[in-house]
Amino acid sequence: MSETTAAGQSIRNWNGKPYHSLDYMLKQMFGEKVYKVTLNGGMSCPNRDGKLGSRGCIFCSAGGSGDFAADAALSITDQIDSQIEMLRAKRPIHKYIAYFQAYTNTYAPVEYLRKIFTEAIRHPSVVALSIGTRPDCIGDEVLVLLDELNQIKPVWIELGLQTIHERTAAYIRRGYPLSCFEETVHRLRSHGIQVIVHTILGLPGESDADILKTMDYLNGRDIQGIKLQLLHVLRGTDLADDYLAGKFHVYEREEYLNLLIKCLEHLDPSIVIHRITGDGPADLLIAPLWASRKREVLNLLHHEMKIRGSWQGRQFRHQTV
Repeated sequence: MSETTAAGQSIRNWNGKPYHSLDYMLKQMFGEKVYKVTLNGGMSCPNRDGKLGSRGCIFCSAGGSGDFAADAALSITDQIDSQIEMLRAKRPIHKYIAYFQAYTNTYAPVEYLRKIFTEAIRHPSVVALSIGTRPDCIGDEVLVLLDELNQIKPVWIELGLQTIHERTAAYIRRGYPLSCFEETVHRLRSHGIQVIVHTILGLPGESDADILKTMDYLNGRDIQGIKLQLLHVLRGTDLADDYLAGKFHVYEREEYLNLLIKCLEHLDPSIVIHRITGDGPADLLIAPLWASRKREVLNLLHHEMKIRGSWQGRQFRHQTV
């Protein structure tokens, strides 16, 4: 698909967006609109339970990045059904992705993981299973389980990389080296499991050039999707203490849009864009406050890219049309 700008320039167009969006990919795979239901498996994280640390990653809220996930006190089926009921009340939706979001979702005994993941993937309205985790929390037994589940319905593993730069990784208390990420991606892909990588744009001390180096690095990895997350400063985090002490600044909206366009232009067009900004919980978000107007940000991004005749990616692995 293509579209012509006011200047007569032809640009690639993925379902009305000038980049390879998740929405476009899902419609290609499943023939219709698909929504995520965010689940809570009641797990913790090695950065919180004392194995690596007790304070979590520097940016992570008490909810473990699962502030919008369902109530962990409910069964997995009840979590799915309750969210489907709310979504269907607003729009006609028939297919869903079960997304385990809060904390590290492979950080538990494999018997427990088998129970909750199987319950989710067997739900009749669920068409795929997406699991947010860390690359240092996927052992051999977990990998075997993921391979088995991937034979039932598609399984996606979302890995929190955030950055390739070790100095930043140390500051945010990521807790594992880049080599661990590389090895885990290789092991997952050897089983045909799709990999989605989380990155954060705007981490303290990183320039635009540093961020684009992360994008270039990921172009050379066998990954299928990426989340471009704007850095949010959330109340109750150590990052908030540094921000309030004046140790770094957050992006103004125009700065972020310019950087985001650069990232999209750098990325291989075969890599699906799963997120390009992110939501910060209104009761926790300290900065940047403009980020709470997500729809406005997306509209401005799409408008600016079309004006510039800009599109996601050069021709790397293959062209998506």
